Amino acid sequence: MIKTIEWQNGTVIMVDQTLLPSEEVYREYKTAEEVAHAIETMVIRGAPAIGVAAAMGIALGMQSVRSNLESEFFKICDRMSKTRPTAVNLFWAIARMKTVFASIQDKPADQIAALLALEAQKMHVEDIEANRQMGRHGNELVPQNARILTHCNAGALATAGYGTALGVIRAAAEQGKTIAVFADETRPFLQGARLTAWELVRDGIDTTVITDNMAGAMMRLGEVDLVVVGADRIAANGDVANKIGTYSVAVLAKEHGIPFYVAAPLSTVDLNTPDGSGIPIEERNEREVTHVGANRLTPEGARIRNPAFDVTPSQYVTAIITERGIARAPFTESLPQLFEAAAVTQA
Repeated sequence: MIKTIEWQNGTVIMVDQTLLPSEEVYREYKTAEEVAHAIETMVIRGAPAIGVAAAMGIALGMQSVRSNLESEFFKICDRMSKTRPTAVNLFWAIARMKTVFASIQDKPADQIAALLALEAQKMHVEDIEANRQMGRHGNELVPQNARILTHCNAGALATAGYGTALGVIRAAAEQGKTIAVFADETRPFLQGARLTAWELVRDGIDTTVITDNMAGAMMRLGEVDLVVVGADRIAANGDVANKIGTYSVAVLAKEHGIPFYVAAPLSTVDLNTPDGSGIPIEERNEREVTHVGANRLTPEGARIRNPAFDVTPSQYVTAIITERGIARAPFTESLPQLFEAAAVTQA
């Protein structure tokens, strides 16, 4: 299994996703600020992975704090919260670390640091298991000989391991189903071409990379049976924020009568946001659009827009696959029911 992020002897190890697929380099982080910078610069990316990284970054930061524990803890949390605004898993992870801190803040500093580190590692383990459960549920929606289109990277690299959308694909392959995957390249950061294809090829899964503007043509030719993508935030009504270009894929799938599935853990579902209009959309540096590597593609003087995400209205979503089951419309009813089922199980 790909090791996206790990806690090792008081340090955080991450594979540098900005270098893939050309180089597989694992970097070591020793401070909270280093982890925050890694999140901002896309060394690690994907909503679940960002959440785990933030938790580990908080735990890492508290290892060296021996006075003013509360103020230093909240300062670190505030720094993490400013890294990537769209991925709700980030804020879910920070809130969970705050809950733990509130219950242990009267303990000695070294015990606080140790318990926060344990919580971050627990989140890492839980995320992998959630992805595997998601895969088991999602596998039921994948027919034999399915041709699957996916957008961006929602694999092991976007999570603590295994993946959400790619977890569904992996589970189908593990069940012996013959499948083939179309991976949208996903401009401008090329997560599909660089990362999704890298993961699937390593797994021996039939993979074809296409440019983003080929998806509709492939559907019209009858070469796509279903679409499965991940998510960075899902509103209470089922509106889905995911990598820019997802909305276009969903509209095309609807037009061609192709199921459009979203795979994401419940930590990605934000019941406090009624619909997609309340989801903040991150605007990233224009250089991601103007350049590929050192090569400039656009003329000087042209204005650039680089929203990292778009919102797909729930009317285009066939189902949302979570670790607790599959939600279908009306999502305002089915999503809360999954949370209730999770609460009963945990109790």
